[in-house]
Amino acid sequence: MTTYATTPDGTRIAYQLRGQGPPLVLLAGRANNHHWWDTVRADFHPARSTLTLDYRGTGDSDKPDTPYSTELFARDVIAVLDELGIDRADVYGTSMGGRVAQHLAARHPHRVGALVLGCTSAGGPYSVERGDDVRRALTHPRPGAARQALLELMYTPGWLASHPVPHHTLGDPGMPAHARRHHRTAGDRHDAWDILPDISAPTLVVHGSDDLLNPTANAPLLAGRIPGARLHLIPHARHAYFEECRAHASPLVLDFLTTAHEP
Repeated sequence: MTTYATTPDGTRIAYQLRGQGPPLVLLAGRANNHHWWDTVRADFHPARSTLTLDYRGTGDSDKPDTPYSTELFARDVIAVLDELGIDRADVYGTSMGGRVAQHLAARHPHRVGALVLGCTSAGGPYSVERGDDVRRALTHPRPGAARQALLELMYTPGWLASHPVPHHTLGDPGMPAHARRHHRTAGDRHDAWDILPDISAPTLVVHGSDDLLNPTANAPLLAGRIPGARLHLIPHARHAYFEECRAHASPLVLDFLTTAHEP
């Protein structure tokens, strides 16, 4: 059964609540739906319930042909929390989900308990852009080449060899072209640098040390801009560290969330 929240502009947002315990909001990457978290969300269920959603334009959510932004996605998350009667939740956002989480924590501080920002950046002129070689690889015209390039930016060769399918982090295949375009624009226009100092939630910044899709150099910039933020780099990990390195990353996040709420 699909459950929806309706935003102030009338858009229906599909959400998925699993497990028992204090809620942890899990936010996926750009142009992805809640399946981004399929392989790891159960890691949090011994201590937490997990709340995911399909961004507008993805999954079972509405797909309006109107401008999207990371700030708008954050307001959609608030609509889901309101629908469920959740006053305050911890938030773990990865990739573009981390950008959405920045707006949540800075603009709605009373709704965010603790914050984890994974493989993400502040955007704008202070972020470190991916290299030209990466951009060229992701737009290669040869059939299958761009997809293979994305896989290799997400995961190490060894992991790919032992996990050939499925991969839930390569984008929602059911997205219409207009929604994919609006997601790309939302990510490209994200710039939270000026509001990052307004984040008051205890914050952990996590990044793979070998991430070229969202260069690792963004992690210390982000952590240095958020008051009291902690930084943790996972050795040899690429963009999808949370999946490939789940044995390291999931306990790290759970431990941080637990200690963040201790007196």
